[in-house]
Amino acid sequence: MAADIRTLLDQQDGVVSRQQALASGLAPHDVRRLLRRRDWVTVHPGVYIAHTGPLTWSQRAWAAVLWAWPAALWGRTSLAALERPAAPTSPEPLHVVVNRHRSGLRPPPGVIVHHAGRLDTAVLWNANPPRTRVEEAALDAAMSASEVEAVAVLSTCIQRRWTTSDRLILALSRRRRVPRRRWMSDVLADLGAGTCSVLEHGFLSRVERPHRLPRAERQRPDRSSQGLVYRDADYGPVLVELDGRLFHDSALARDRDLERDLDAAVDGRASLRLGWGQVFDRPCSTAMKLAVVMRLRGVDLEPQPCGPSCAIE
Repeated sequence: MAADIRTLLDQQDGVVSRQQALASGLAPHDVRRLLRRRDWVTVHPGVYIAHTGPLTWSQRAWAAVLWAWPAALWGRTSLAALERPAAPTSPEPLHVVVNRHRSGLRPPPGVIVHHAGRLDTAVLWNANPPRTRVEEAALDAAMSASEVEAVAVLSTCIQRRWTTSDRLILALSRRRRVPRRRWMSDVLADLGAGTCSVLEHGFLSRVERPHRLPRAERQRPDRSSQGLVYRDADYGPVLVELDGRLFHDSALARDRDLERDLDAAVDGRASLRLGWGQVFDRPCSTAMKLAVVMRLRGVDLEPQPCGPSCAIE
């Protein structure tokens, strides 16, 4: 086999297109022989893998991009490439993007094609495999998701230091048509101000802000018996910890949470741990109870009802 094609297979996780093979010096009969001998196996029409075993996620991604070439990974699939999942199989379809003027593509099973403009600036063509930039991928994923999922996507990208809220806001401003533009701008501003998860943003937008509770100091560093910890929402004598896990990761994680609450009590502060139900199912009741606790702890506040059916009167 020619050295050029070996290099290409190494660079593309063992995946190659027919067009690349012929451009590298192989003749059509060479490709047929490799397929007949099972040295190569067809993944999609005109796209081959140089082994007979299950494909990794990265190999599936390369195959999708090469089938639609010129193309790049899009949205959630582009973000997933940053972690390069190694599982041989995955139920999630792969999203790729091509130029908006292309037509007639009939994607194979497991591949979803999107059309967009500005690919010259939106795509990292030298990535492995080619993918849209983090900011573009995050916005595309958020725009096609529910509100909760959108906040999760945006907050994850910021938490993992893949990008910043300022970069996302700039990328958003460059787009002409954006569903829920005002809402997404507000979410990005909140994430830039310190909310770091879906639950934290829900607490800010459903509990604290609409009921005119005092503005908390978010992600404030604090010393405890466990060393440095970060308080989700600090109201001075009252701390609110947002626990987004449906189940604790382990008995040790649960123990750390309880120790943080106990440390707060030793310091004379109330540490209130809230979950999904308090924030998303009963935000008005939660706001009312928080106001009661704050008043008992000496906080001067006057909570306001968020609407006619609010629990705060």
